[in-house]
Amino acid sequence: MLRLFISILFLSVLLCPASSIGDPSNNLNDVEEKFQPGEMIMHHILDTHDWHILDWQGHAVSIPLPIIIFHEDTGWEIFLSSKFNHGHDVYNGYKLDHGNIIAVNADGSKNIKETDKIWDLSITKNVFSLLLSIVILLSVFISISNRYKKNKNKAPKGIQSLLEPIIIFVRDDIAKSAIGDKDYKRYLPFLLTVFFFIFLNNLLGLVPFFPGGANLTGNIAVPMVLAAMVFIITTLSGKKYYWKHIFAMPGVPKPVLLILTPIEIFGVFLKPLVLMIRLFANITAGHIIILSFFSMIFIFGEMSPIAGYGVSVFSGLFVLFMMTLELLVAFLQAYVFTLLAAMYFGMAVEEH
Repeated sequence: MLRLFISILFLSVLLCPASSIGDPSNNLNDVEEKFQPGEMIMHHILDTHDWHILDWQGHAVSIPLPIIIFHEDTGWEIFLSSKFNHGHDVYNGYKLDHGNIIAVNADGSKNIKETDKIWDLSITKNVFSLLLSIVILLSVFISISNRYKKNKNKAPKGIQSLLEPIIIFVRDDIAKSAIGDKDYKRYLPFLLTVFFFIFLNNLLGLVPFFPGGANLTGNIAVPMVLAAMVFIITTLSGKKYYWKHIFAMPGVPKPVLLILTPIEIFGVFLKPLVLMIRLFANITAGHIIILSFFSMIFIFGEMSPIAGYGVSVFSGLFVLFMMTLELLVAFLQAYVFTLLAAMYFGMAVEEH
């Protein structure tokens, strides 16, 4: 929560235009040319329809991604996001507006009626990163599985020796300890998948160049789906003793149950909600803090080149420190999510 508070504090300061720092006599044209840290940070942590590479001579260099639109009247349309020219141009009656594809009228205004008929199935930055992580995980673990089948009872080599201790750690220290020796094998494939999926995407989010940099686990939809899976598995796995302790805890007087039972029922839905918010908030907060320190170089640079160079030393050190810390957080968040999921499964299958 401290990380989230710091990131919100930084973002609230940096969302103020950088032009407000310095000479107040700047005109409107000067304000528009100033560096906008809030826009830069939000652009990097939100989903986009292209992959920004760099800015060159005032122009953004990016990799366009496929736009896939289904209109209820006109059908399918597929083209690259470069047709929108970063939201400046209209293509076939569509325009990119703050990351959303809208239908526009002849004068360029939004056509609300036609926009409501659009189904956006585009391959966005986060979707591409999601598909990439799936390909990487399948390639790595299928190859490892084939090596184990080919070289039975032999010492692991290469990437096998790197990942085997992690797999054993998840099996012994998370699944077995939280679920028990009797039932852990049923849930181990899911726990391993969740752990490596979160861990890999946390690491990819720290890579500052293509194909990294997507804030996938910091997109609320991804932790929500993962938490929903945990909720469904826990609910379907719940034995009668699990539900008995929720609706009518043994040994508790009935008048007290009128208070405790609603709390326990609320807790059933609160557990996956906590899983979702913890992963989303921690990953997003880390990105915001790093980008905030980085933005300070340009903010002070607009005030004075000397101040910009001076602040760049301290900002660079803080960014390096935060990047190192985020490597630990990448593993820690994957571990915490997997551990809590295993604990929920363990409570559901616990016997009398």
